[in-house]
Amino acid sequence: MPLQIKSAKECAFDQLSLGEIMLRLDPGEGRVRTARQFTAWEGGGEYNVARGLRKCFGLRTAVCTAFVDNEVGRLLEDFVMQGGVNTDFIKWREDDGIGRTVRNGLNFTERGFGIRGAVGVPDRGNTAASQIKPGDFDWEHLFGKLGVRWLHTGGIFAALSETTAQATIEAVKAAKKHGTIVSYDLNYRPSLWKTIGGLKKAQEVNREIARYVDVMIGNEEDFTASLGFEVKGVDHNISNIETQAFKDMIAEAVKQFPNFKVAATTLRRVITATKNDWSAICWHDGKFHDSIKFPELEILDRVGGGDSFASGLIFGFLEHNDAQKAVNYGAAHGALASTTPGDTSMVTRKEVEKQLAGGGARVVR
Repeated sequence: MPLQIKSAKECAFDQLSLGEIMLRLDPGEGRVRTARQFTAWEGGGEYNVARGLRKCFGLRTAVCTAFVDNEVGRLLEDFVMQGGVNTDFIKWREDDGIGRTVRNGLNFTERGFGIRGAVGVPDRGNTAASQIKPGDFDWEHLFGKLGVRWLHTGGIFAALSETTAQATIEAVKAAKKHGTIVSYDLNYRPSLWKTIGGLKKAQEVNREIARYVDVMIGNEEDFTASLGFEVKGVDHNISNIETQAFKDMIAEAVKQFPNFKVAATTLRRVITATKNDWSAICWHDGKFHDSIKFPELEILDRVGGGDSFASGLIFGFLEHNDAQKAVNYGAAHGALASTTPGDTSMVTRKEVEKQLAGGGARVVR
């Protein structure tokens, strides 16, 4: 059965993201530890999805987040505006002058090359977004009056603090009440949960959120850590997911969470930091759909590739309501986004659809 997605005509927004946006500082080809200059970008797991849907696919998107009202916060706002994502629902917090009580998040990120993997050094403690709490956003107005076809959020935002976990639960409940499709990227990060209850707390929070999710995104490791599933015979220490492990995991997940209508993940075999086998898989309506494959994909910047997969997947459902097309859009968009710097997509819909049609890398004149 196709997803029951609201008509675009009855909604102000095609998609809304709830999450933190940080200032990414990128040393380019060099290392953070020896850098003398950085390129500035914006990025955030949940926000990247909204930006990809707007800039690549032309949909109407918005973000619910929070910044400190200072020069860095306004720089982040400027990035969001350049990406075309609606800024009406950004919460602005008063600057205390030195960031003692609240600040904007930074993320120092190396791209990696060859045998040297990518490295992320987040500096996000006590940020404005981490202080988001229930009641900060008028979900009844957003989902009930304005109308939103699709809400996307994830495990990174939910892990920032006790209050962001509560705010995520509040948001997904309200979305479900008003018939908005909810997608959630598990994105398990041990470092984020460590000081707020660890693995036990992660599973408690994510299992509560999962009850309201229609489209669950995450690999075998995410499902195991965030939702407490176990599949016998799978080595949880390996970083590369095996297709059968994901299928076994989903078979168990949909028994416990019959509300899941779609489950999807990228499939990545890391050859080097700059060369990966790349594809994806999607479960819908009792069937698994394998995406087009990109063997030995050459990568410039892998950060945000999974978010671009998610935005392509969402577009495929919003535009075609077809699981096979959705997973192909996701795989192609994620692959292409990995060929450009920064967290967010610089890809066009035409380029994505060229890959779907079997197009190659010949020069375009």
